[in-house]
Amino acid sequence: MNSRVIGTVRLRKLLPRRTRRRTKTMATIAFLTLLGTAGLAVTPASAAPGDIIWSDEFEGPAGSAPNGSIWGYDLGAGGWGNNEWQNYTSSRANSQLDGAGNLVITARRESNGQYTSARLSTQGKKTPKFGRVEARIQIPRGQGIWPAFWMLGSNINQVGWPTSGEIDIMENVGYEPHMVHGTVHGPGYSAMNGLTASYTHPQYWSFADTFHTFAVDWKPGYIAWYVDGNKFHEVTPASANGNPWVFDQQFYILLNVAVGGDWPGYPDGGTQFPQQMKVDYVRVYDNGSNGSGGGGSLPTGTSPIKVAGRNLCVDIPWANPANSTQVQIVNCSGNAAQSWTRGGDGSIRALGACLDVRAGGTANGTAVQVYQCNGTGAQKWVYDSGTQALKNPQSGKCLDVPSSQFNDGQKLQIWNCNQTGAQRWTLG
Repeated sequence: MNSRVIGTVRLRKLLPRRTRRRTKTMATIAFLTLLGTAGLAVTPASAAPGDIIWSDEFEGPAGSAPNGSIWGYDLGAGGWGNNEWQNYTSSRANSQLDGAGNLVITARRESNGQYTSARLSTQGKKTPKFGRVEARIQIPRGQGIWPAFWMLGSNINQVGWPTSGEIDIMENVGYEPHMVHGTVHGPGYSAMNGLTASYTHPQYWSFADTFHTFAVDWKPGYIAWYVDGNKFHEVTPASANGNPWVFDQQFYILLNVAVGGDWPGYPDGGTQFPQQMKVDYVRVYDNGSNGSGGGGSLPTGTSPIKVAGRNLCVDIPWANPANSTQVQIVNCSGNAAQSWTRGGDGSIRALGACLDVRAGGTANGTAVQVYQCNGTGAQKWVYDSGTQALKNPQSGKCLDVPSSQFNDGQKLQIWNCNQTGAQRWTLG
């Protein structure tokens, strides 16, 4: 979107139930040979996405509200900074599940001539930092219709737009039915100066005809855009031409359909209402970066957990995973007691037991131990690739070497996150 208040959602045509469900479960991606209109040669994604960090599959009874633990609503009219015509509501007339695994956002022309729609947001609920952010969407159609799938920096209330940053994963303006756009906005490159590129349907068909998959692969210092698995745009800090790069932080996700505005223009006699955007799913996949999503997550895989810059590894003493055994750091040896598997559920496991904060404690100095895996918050961890910290979100504290005593056999604890060497860990 071209300002912090801009946002639009698209609708897509419902495919037969069997086809749609197979696509969900198998994550089928059609790789097409295309050329992005911005002049960047389009190449297939090099690898399939990894484990899902979090998702909303929009399963629920027809007519029900989207999951309130994930989605909130931006409400009201006033043009949203782009002279838009719609009034955003929280009414089921404008956003609901269809009972077939889709969220449906509906733009309507009401009997009084005014327009209503919906703008859903994960602000304060799910705020990923890096990952492959993806949605399968069938957009609406028509002159003056403007759907979008996008993200805003979670610090927007503190720093404002565009300093917060904005990542537009997919936008379409109705007068270009065959084209979608991917853009970032930041300080010095916002509004019409955003860093943008476009993707044209290979057959020049309308994107509203069926569902398509829109995604960004978002890593520290790097964002790439994909449509149906085909890369068409990428940006790095160098793309900002000396302006601040503001995208290595948490963002929240938005879905909306706007009516009218400076960019799409306004509905005309050929624009039919209601118009719907159907969203099959929204997912955040681990891409090897810090893909925390609200509750957080880890880069998945199996490896030692090492004190950064030292040959010391997190270890289960005597390879005995009995409940309440406090973990330690010892010289790295590569044995099974130092081989930790990081799961998409936020758990860290070795020898069949999980890394655990004793009794779910939150106080500084609480022991970190192994315990039978139980899925509680005491066994959830996130990793910040920037600070190299392993954090337990339930306690809000980080895995810590007491008093920075890097001795063989030193037991571990949680402590206020402080970015010191006692809280820096490498995975692998």
